Amino acid sequence: MLARSLLRAAPARATARQSLRQNSRASSTSSGSENASSPFYLTATATVATAATIATTAWYYHLYGQQAFAMTPAEEGLHPSQYPWEHAKWNKTFDHQALRRGFQVYREVCASCHSLSRVPWRDFVGVMHTVDEMKAMAEENEYDTEPNDEGEIEKRPGKLSDYMPAPYKNDEAARAANNGALPPDLSLIVKARHGGCNYIFSLLTGYPDEPPAGASVQEGLNFNPYFPGTGIAMARVLFDGLVEYEDGTPATTSQMAKDVVEFLNWAAEPEMDERKKMGMKALALSAGLFAISVWVKRYKWAAIKARKIVYNPPVRR
Repeated sequence: MLARSLLRAAPARATARQSLRQNSRASSTSSGSENASSPFYLTATATVATAATIATTAWYYHLYGQQAFAMTPAEEGLHPSQYPWEHAKWNKTFDHQALRRGFQVYREVCASCHSLSRVPWRDFVGVMHTVDEMKAMAEENEYDTEPNDEGEIEKRPGKLSDYMPAPYKNDEAARAANNGALPPDLSLIVKARHGGCNYIFSLLTGYPDEPPAGASVQEGLNFNPYFPGTGIAMARVLFDGLVEYEDGTPATTSQMAKDVVEFLNWAAEPEMDERKKMGMKALALSAGLFAISVWVKRYKWAAIKARKIVYNPPVRR
C-alpha cells in the first residue's frame, strides 16, 4: 500500500515542479520586459520635465523679464543728446563758479514757480557763498516760530538751519496760479528724470519759435519735443541777456541752462565730491590689498608648485 501511494504521488510532484518552473520563467520574463522598458519611461519623464521647465521659464520671462515702461516711445518725447558734463567724470568736481551762476539763475528765474524744499541754507556755505552772504539771504525770508503759551505762531527771520521756502503755500495754490499745472520741486529733479542733466538742458533750450508742421498742441500748453507728450505747461523762460551775471559771463540761453543744470545736479547730490574722494581711497586701498594677496599666494604656493614627487621602488636583496 505504501509503495502504491508513493507511485501515485510522484507524478503529482513532477507536475507541481513543472508548474513552478513555468511560473518562475514567466515572472522572470515579465520582470525582464519591465526592466527593458524602464529606460523609455525615464527618458519620457525627463523630456516632459525639461519641456515644463522651459515653458515655465519662458512664461516667467514674458511676465517679469522684460522691461516695463510707463509710456510708449512716442509719449516719452525726443531722446536728449549726450553732453560732455565736466562734473560727470569720475575724477572731476563741480565748477563752483558755475554753481554760483546757476543759483543766481534759479533765484531770479525759477524760484517764482519751483521750490527747492530739500536744500537748507547752510549747504551753500563754503561751496558757492560765504557765511555772511547766506545769513543775509536766509534773513530775507520769514518762518513760523513754535507756538507760544497762548498757542499763537509768530514769524521770525530765517536762519542757516532753515530750508529754502516754497513759492506757494500748498499744491492747490500752485495749481491755481499755473492753470492747473503743478510745478515740480527741483531738489531731486536731476535724479528723478530719465536723462538727468542732458534732459533738463535739452528741455530748457528745446523750445522752437513755432511748432513744426503736423504737431498738435493743446490750448494752454507749449510745444517741446523733449517733454513727454510734447505739450508742456511751462513756457520758455530763458532768453539771451535775461540775467546779469556778477562775474561778467555772457548770459546766453545755453549758458544759463548749463549753469542752472549744474546747480540742480549739486542740489540733488551735494556729497558728490566726498563720494569721489572716498572712491579714490577705496580704489587705492583695494589695489594695495590685491598686490599683497598676489604676493602671499605666490609665496605660499611656490613650494607646492616647485616640488617634485619621486617614486623610489624598493630594492630587492
